Amino acid sequence: MVSDAYVGEKFTFHHEVTMKSFALLTAAVLTLAAPAFAAETYTFDPNHTNIVWNANHFGFSNPDGKFASASGTVTLDKEDPANSKVEVSVATGAVVTGIPRFDEHLKGADFFNVEKFPAATFVSEKVEVTGENTAKVHGTLTLLGIAKPLVLDVKLNQIGINPMNKAPTVGFSATGVIKRSEYGMNYAIPNVSDEVQIRIEAEANQAS
Repeated sequence: MVSDAYVGEKFTFHHEVTMKSFALLTAAVLTLAAPAFAAETYTFDPNHTNIVWNANHFGFSNPDGKFASASGTVTLDKEDPANSKVEVSVATGAVVTGIPRFDEHLKGADFFNVEKFPAATFVSEKVEVTGENTAKVHGTLTLLGIAKPLVLDVKLNQIGINPMNKAPTVGFSATGVIKRSEYGMNYAIPNVSDEVQIRIEAEANQAS
């Protein structure tokens, strides 16, 4: 006759093996069910990324200019866009208006003070999805050494293979508004508006 102790030990051993097997099977199923892709990181294409701004001048016009040099990355999570993020650095000395004398003034201490602050940066902190291809990107803009919140309204234009360089590419359009006085840029306010409109057109590539 088999003792109750032996039966108990055999049952316990069998139960432990069964539970371990079940756990391993569950882990395997979850692994197979997980998405086959992860968030992908793209590098901004400086030749197709422009930051255009405009400000009101004495109420008569809204002249604009642009920054012709931006670098950084955008990480796009297709499965959960709210997990996407962006980091960009803009060379303030690359400001261009088409008027050389004005460009030099903008680079000086009255405006961007590029000798002391050669770059402005934007780092996202939250992506608020607002539509199928739109989002509000909340982040921090650091300009003239001062960091302030900035929200950009962003539209994802396209994801695909760039026909020119054959690289996976994403394209975005974005808009936002900053108050330059918040960064200590007070020159000519209110004759030149405190609020500055920003429009961004950007492409970013993966290594092909």
